[in-house]
Amino acid sequence: MKKRTRNIALAAVGIFAVMQLFPIEQTNPPSDPADDFITVENPPEEIAGLMKNACYDCHSHHTEYPWYAGLQPVGWFMKNHFEEARGELNFSKWRQYNDEDKTHALEHMAEEVEETKMPLMSYWIMHPEAKLSGDKRQKLVDYFKSKIK
Repeated sequence: MKKRTRNIALAAVGIFAVMQLFPIEQTNPPSDPADDFITVENPPEEIAGLMKNACYDCHSHHTEYPWYAGLQPVGWFMKNHFEEARGELNFSKWRQYNDEDKTHALEHMAEEVEETKMPLMSYWIMHPEAKLSGDKRQKLVDYFKSKIK
């Protein structure tokens, strides 16, 4: 039995080692600052700071990759998450959205933040600055709702 356990452990270590040969690309796509939500909408400094802390890592081209993004399969998961998040909402492309898309996004943003669905717990556990207190959460919700046309 000990030999089997040792072989399983060696196989697991080997698989983990091979995974490291396939790292993710940790660069952000190019973006035009003129297209960015904060440039276009010019929110109050507090709102901009909350958004940068709680939203921008996943929903913009301003992702700051943590050290553990270099470990696979964690990096693969994160890269996929960023791509999906940017597909849903990308603050770096805000100016490119039409008015209908902006309205829908603002409504959805307010709802997700208000219902504590965003930011994800898996994110703010590793980034405590992204955890929104009730007051901060309400300020974001109120701001998003105020921008709906």
